[in-house]
Amino acid sequence: MKSIWFAAALAASAGALPAVAEAASAFSTANVNMRSGPSTRYPAVIVIPSGSRVNIQGCLSSANWCDVAFAGYRGWVSGSYLQTTYSQRRVNVGPQYYRPLGIPTVTFSIGRYWDDHYRGRPFYRDRDRWRDGDVRDNRRDRDRDRRVDNDRRGRQIERQSDPGRLPLRRMMQERCERDPSACR
Repeated sequence: MKSIWFAAALAASAGALPAVAEAASAFSTANVNMRSGPSTRYPAVIVIPSGSRVNIQGCLSSANWCDVAFAGYRGWVSGSYLQTTYSQRRVNVGPQYYRPLGIPTVTFSIGRYWDDHYRGRPFYRDRDRWRDGDVRDNRRDRDRDRRVDNDRRGRQIERQSDPGRLPLRRMMQERCERDPSACR
């Protein structure tokens, strides 16, 4: 009698395991950057196209960031850009759904994670800077410098160009007005 009860319990638990593993899948709600850490300040790994299925490995309890796998890559995506099915409806992945969906709560440590997933990436050589918390968002300064350089070059080109030709800055502005996505 015990062996029949044990076999029945084993069969029931084996049937539940695939459901838990499948419950950790989600879909991206937009074209979203998969990051090398749980913040927009970490380098991008790949862009996940909108509507793509990802496998959630775990999510942070302190912030709504999830460690996901997509197309052979591993990285972090904000739960705000992930949806899954819960109680027969699509919901954004958030802390209130981690436990019911079988999503484990994980922590992030740059050393082992980057060693396992990003050793061949150009940003890997700067892992000590990222690990030590020097993750300032240099994009703002870098972009400001680039705008200043472009403005200087634009003025130089305007002065050197033929009077009949459109200056580079005006030509770029018209292009941006026609197609705003080309200027992002």
